[in-house]
Amino acid sequence: MSAVETQSIKVTLPDGTVKQFDAPVTAYDVAADIGAGLAKAAIGAKVDGELRDLHRPIEADCDLAIVTKPRTDKKGLSKGDQLGGDPDALYLLRHSCAHVMAEAIQRIWPDALLAYGPPLDNGFYYDIALDTPISSDDFERIEAEMRKIVEEGRPFSRYDLDVESGMAALRDEGNKYKIDNAERAIEGGASSLSWYVTGPLTPAHSGGRALAEPEHWQDLCQGPHVPSTGVIDAFKVMSIASSHWHGDINSDRFQRVYGTAFFTQADLDKYLEQLEEAKQRDHRVVGQRLGLFAIDDKVGQGLILWKPKGAVVRDELQKFIMKHLVRQGYSQVFTPHIGKLDLYRTSGHFPYYADSQFPPMIDHEQMKALADEGCSCAQLSNLMKEGDIDGYMLKPMNCPHHIRIYASEKRSYRDLPIRLSEFGTVYRWEQSGELNGMTRVRSFTQDDAHLFVTEDQLGEEVNGCLELVKIVLSTLSLDDYRVRVGLRDPDGDKYVGESSQWDKAEAACIDAAKALGVPFSEEPGEAAFYGPKIDFVVKDVIGREWQIGTVQVDYQLPQRFELEYVGSDNQPHRPVMIHRAPFGSMERFIGVLIEHFNGRFPLWLSPEQVRVLPIKSDFTEYARKVETALKEVGLRAGVDTSGGHIKAQIKSAQEEQVPYMLVVGGRDADAGTVSVRERSQGDLGAMPLEAFVEAAGREVATQGGEVVSV
Repeated sequence: MSAVETQSIKVTLPDGTVKQFDAPVTAYDVAADIGAGLAKAAIGAKVDGELRDLHRPIEADCDLAIVTKPRTDKKGLSKGDQLGGDPDALYLLRHSCAHVMAEAIQRIWPDALLAYGPPLDNGFYYDIALDTPISSDDFERIEAEMRKIVEEGRPFSRYDLDVESGMAALRDEGNKYKIDNAERAIEGGASSLSWYVTGPLTPAHSGGRALAEPEHWQDLCQGPHVPSTGVIDAFKVMSIASSHWHGDINSDRFQRVYGTAFFTQADLDKYLEQLEEAKQRDHRVVGQRLGLFAIDDKVGQGLILWKPKGAVVRDELQKFIMKHLVRQGYSQVFTPHIGKLDLYRTSGHFPYYADSQFPPMIDHEQMKALADEGCSCAQLSNLMKEGDIDGYMLKPMNCPHHIRIYASEKRSYRDLPIRLSEFGTVYRWEQSGELNGMTRVRSFTQDDAHLFVTEDQLGEEVNGCLELVKIVLSTLSLDDYRVRVGLRDPDGDKYVGESSQWDKAEAACIDAAKALGVPFSEEPGEAAFYGPKIDFVVKDVIGREWQIGTVQVDYQLPQRFELEYVGSDNQPHRPVMIHRAPFGSMERFIGVLIEHFNGRFPLWLSPEQVRVLPIKSDFTEYARKVETALKEVGLRAGVDTSGGHIKAQIKSAQEEQVPYMLVVGGRDADAGTVSVRERSQGDLGAMPLEAFVEAAGREVATQGGEVVSV
């Protein structure tokens, strides 16, 4: 190539079109080449899957997708599978808005030191070291300053420095938190450091001399960002909390300011409406009001006490899924709540995930002998991790126990598939700040199962597991969901096993996801350490997403535990293992259901399905006869014996979300009828008791497929 010859770069677009450009070229140049409309809407790009700035140079042949501002409907709402539109576009917007908020805060409080400011799924935050307390009364001031920055329409400009120059510039600036962030990046393999300036670059930036000049607002940041502050439209400062450097409560204390941003005001307004609705549906509030569960400090945080009404919901869900497990040929098993450390050493759960597990236990004799030798807690922990002494631990997973059940007998290919299921309780050590009612706990029960199959059976069995998840979601009216296939990260080091086995497992998961007929995404880096997985992400009635059921394919644990079956060739073979849990955690699933239904469970799940309301105490005897008739067919029924006015009785039943109320008086007693009220529809009129009993029983049997009508 001659000195004047220009390098040529090939760009492959999502539709397979290949375009060729002379270097240097940016994603914006590509968008402009395609069309003026695309260039106007463009705010970023994905280069070989990596989210990048729109104006950052492309240095080699690549796959390129342009990220644009979302289109809107007639109401001004962004189109897309989630509120606000494309997640990549929202990431760019919120990361950029975090910088705008940080600059606004430093304009108001010049002494504020910035630590860290990432985007989140629903917004962003910035950790700030500042002696002056920031309160909610300051939010309007911050937002007003942010609007000024947005109206200025300044570009987000990136520049890079080599490690030596960058560290020298940071030391001159004197922000120890940024120095620490940079050192961590360098330890992670960074060969340079990058900054983003909210404004045009100047010659001073190339030498890092602008870091201490306040007129050049900037932050150490890897990016990416939208092209300018003018792209930012609807935003709000949401809340403030305390945090600590590196999450260490003994370290420096920060003020963590949270915010959110959307491309349109309509999106922001809808999000705020959802938050308000979520407060009304909070499972911790609704669950307490309906008497479903309790959390008691004297028992321990993150440990759920199931009250009688909550136990009914849980038991009904278990009976519902057991019916399908029997149909699909599962065998139920029971395993202990603890296991030996060696079991979890073999599986890989200990000591690699020690921080998320309860501390191990050793027997009294060992403990006394070690104490007599003056063994410290740290020494004891090391001895356990190194395998020098054994002990027990609360099980973090059920799979090693099920594996040992499989290994307890000699297996033939004629026996496979073997499907073992258990409602097994497991234990995880969650940090106190991460606990959240029933959705993040320290003890939870999984509707767990493990299938041991041949490679030839793998595809069919994965499909059977997915069918089970679909039945669960459709029965419970969780019809709006997407599927996420978690694959290994080709550059990751957390995965175990041979590449060829991973290829087979990932292919099985992708093929099964395609067969579902619903949208799915392939997400590298989201696989478990032993295999790929298929997760169901459900959207509830107010638009929030929850990860519910999961199916995982595993070649590795059968290998670690040296599992075998005798094949048709009379030779030993290794089975493949499938992990699956349609509900996942029963605690988390029911917490989600409480909020999804706002406590208004369908009839078959309701703790109390029917309440009989006598108009006067004179009709209590007939009310008891009605109750008996209901209970004889398995309906959960009760009688209001408070003696209160009928309006008060109805109000009480409504507040407790009882699906049906049967008002009875003298004429009902004489005619053998009941006056039916439904909690949402109100008065349905009178009908013969036998007819109501038959209709309600049918509604329960069909799990809402038919409802009572007069």
